[in-house]
Amino acid sequence: MNDLIIGTDGLARCRWGGSTPDYAFYHDNEWGRPLHGDDALFERVSLEAFQSGLSWITILRKRESFRAAFSGFDIKRVAEFGDDDVTRLLGDAGIVRNRSKIEATIANARAALDLPDGLSELLWSFAPKPRKAPKDFSGVPATTPESIAMAKALKKRGFRFVGPTTAYALMQATGMVNDHLAGCHARGD
Repeated sequence: MNDLIIGTDGLARCRWGGSTPDYAFYHDNEWGRPLHGDDALFERVSLEAFQSGLSWITILRKRESFRAAFSGFDIKRVAEFGDDDVTRLLGDAGIVRNRSKIEATIANARAALDLPDGLSELLWSFAPKPRKAPKDFSGVPATTPESIAMAKALKKRGFRFVGPTTAYALMQATGMVNDHLAGCHARGD
């Protein structure tokens, strides 16, 4: 169980969740907790896409700037973004200024608007059955059949930057899977 640490507060956490105060808060209060709602899940899809190739702490520390830049991740508002917004976002030092990821976020908002039952319904349809708590992170996959299927379904509907690894990270972050380790206080079971 060397992937668990005991924090100064006496709580056992997944090792990554105790490495910085930002991570501890995210680990304890968000990661692995069920999240529903189209705009809330759109934010997570977007942030996971921006994280691709970067560390999560970078995205986490820029999260409020991302929210401001992308109108609180309101799907309808982001879907209306145009060239002027792309230019504005490329000049915003508070976010990751990657044209492909910015344009993907706008395209993903437009694709989300076209989903007949909404983004939340689609994403949660891929949630696997609960499984036994992993003992360490060697037992946590990077992709699963469900994340592969989710990525394919999203791409088929016009989403970008949503490969199987990103889809699995989204599943972890939004509680579709619970990958808190056995013994972690945030596991909740």
